[in-house]
Amino acid sequence: MSKGKIIAIDGPAGAGKSTVSKIIAEKLKYTYIDTGAMYRAVAYKVIKQNKKITTPVIIEAAENMELDLRYDDGITKVFVDGEEITNEIRTPEVSKIASDVAKIGFVREKLTELQRKMATRGSVIMDGRDIATHVLPNANIKIFLTASIEERARRRCEELKSKGYNVDQNEISKEINLRDKQDMEREIAPLIKADDAILLDTTNKSIDEVVNKILDLTINS
Repeated sequence: MSKGKIIAIDGPAGAGKSTVSKIIAEKLKYTYIDTGAMYRAVAYKVIKQNKKITTPVIIEAAENMELDLRYDDGITKVFVDGEEITNEIRTPEVSKIASDVAKIGFVREKLTELQRKMATRGSVIMDGRDIATHVLPNANIKIFLTASIEERARRRCEELKSKGYNVDQNEISKEINLRDKQDMEREIAPLIKADDAILLDTTNKSIDEVVNKILDLTINS
């Protein structure tokens, strides 16, 4: 049965990790840990400081911030220094800075330690870029979600437009392509598929199809 298992889901931006993970967490009554939100939270604090964005500035922000994720009624709420910033970290500006934040060793070590502590209670689904390879290499279920850049850009564009942002899909596609390159080429914990992870391409699959596949793997393993 699925009780007490740890599910690790990796993949590039826009592959559907968060959407799928939230649904699975709700169905299995698991705790969902959105690690991408943690890096976005650091990026948000850096931006709020109104300083030139440099590595020392990012490290200082990460070192002196209180970060907390609370899973409540199917929503992972993000708090920085006591302030809820769940919606504020989903802006294009934060997205652009998040990859730079994730490349810094100090930040990754700090957040990885926190992520591992969160997973110790079991019955957890965690998504990100390096969960199965670095953060939770002993996870019970490892999934690598992917999709074409065109499809990921379309999804991201629709998401931002629904929130009132005026965005261009071609520009989003370029940003995703750059982020993929940064994530895969960074020296520390790059985005790669774990050898024992199951590859799921979501380009032509519905959310229900992807969810049901991961549920089957979890329940029957």
